[in-house]
Amino acid sequence: MVDLTIKEIGNKLAQAGMLKTSVLCAYGSETIPVDATPIKKINRCIANAIFTLSAQKNIPTIYIGEDDLEGCCPGGQAWFGYKGFMPMLKYFLSTGSEDFRGGAAEFLIANPDLAENQLKSIGKITPLGRYTVIQRCGELNDQDLDVKAFIGFGTSEQIRNLCSLAHFRPENVVNIQIPWGPSCASFVSYPAGVAENSPKNCIIIGPSDPTGNYWFPQNYLSIGIPFEIAKGMAHDLDQSFITQRSKIAYPIKRMSIISGEKSLQ
Repeated sequence: MVDLTIKEIGNKLAQAGMLKTSVLCAYGSETIPVDATPIKKINRCIANAIFTLSAQKNIPTIYIGEDDLEGCCPGGQAWFGYKGFMPMLKYFLSTGSEDFRGGAAEFLIANPDLAENQLKSIGKITPLGRYTVIQRCGELNDQDLDVKAFIGFGTSEQIRNLCSLAHFRPENVVNIQIPWGPSCASFVSYPAGVAENSPKNCIIIGPSDPTGNYWFPQNYLSIGIPFEIAKGMAHDLDQSFITQRSKIAYPIKRMSIISGEKSLQ
């Protein structure tokens, strides 16, 4: 198998998914990349900043690190391994407590005990490096970087086709999951493997966290792809249905079964 560069893998993934947003990659670094900007300058929410980087061409490479955490969501800091989870988080995720933020609650989990168990089940979270860097693949020329995951965003059809491409050589037919957690975990923490009990070598579809629905497009999904799987997908693209049967992957004519729509578009 001929080695592909990070840029080439990203280009292949974008081509396969016909993605309108940029494919990103996540890696650890002991230094801040030239011209990179702290995530907090884009948005307090790490996931929001990551999606903005993908969607807007004028945003530079972004990073978060152990000495540049102030201004970022505390939950995101924990999910990237730079801090522990707040002891009262279990109440915020579930039914609330008057002792934390005036009883504010997200009602994502049935009760505090279940929330605490969920957080413990993740295991130790180890950061990718002193800094976690998110960058567009198309802007990356340094092949010495240890890229852990690729991140893409697209419509449901685009993401379905990328999932099917991942199964072109099905060593594991259940290597695609939608786990619990915040959007930043779906984008980076799980596919990059920073959480001890992350699904191993597994594509992550998301986000499964509804708290980002106000900024994440309602017809979009995210796909986080570990490096080795992404490399295989890029190599398989030309032999796969996406290239060999492109009108099946992306039909020109479509049948509609939903009431009120034309039967053929």
